[in-house]
Amino acid sequence: MPRVKYPANEVGLQIRKERERLGYTQEEFATRCQLARLDISRSTLAQIELRMRFVTAEELGILAALLGVTMESLFPAAWQKRFRGKKLKPKTTKSR
Repeated sequence: MPRVKYPANEVGLQIRKERERLGYTQEEFATRCQLARLDISRSTLAQIELRMRFVTAEELGILAALLGVTMESLFPAAWQKRFRGKKLKPKTTKSR
């Protein structure tokens, strides 16, 4: 997917941190992704980690599963603190 704005995602840095924690190179992790039917190359993974490529919810779920973490844990700590325990209410329009 083409980059819309920078950063294109908020999870790239944490994906890289978790990948490195497991001792995988980008090439090794991209291969694991492909075996899990997530069609990304090493260069696409690099773009995700550099926050230059958007990550869909489906991709995020697969990446989190392969890394052995929750999707929530891939978001920055500031985001987690901001939304932890809050119930988000949809905006409603006033009818006349």
